[in-house]
Amino acid sequence: MKVLDIIALILVIIGAINWGLIGIFNFNLVDTIFGAMSVISRIIYALVGIAGLYSIKFLFNRR
Repeated sequence: MKVLDIIALILVIIGAINWGLIGIFNFNLVDTIFGAMSVISRIIYALVGIAGLYSIKFLFNRR
């Protein structure tokens, strides 16, 4: 695995855990740590979104 693939996978996992916490407990971990819609939390959300889009390539990567 390339380094970029690993980073994208970690970000997608972080996003999935955060959405799981929101869905089950109505608790947003990113907003709790960095503040609701602060600059840092918005950057994290953007990075997770970009990582999700990048991870689409894993569906078509047949090695």
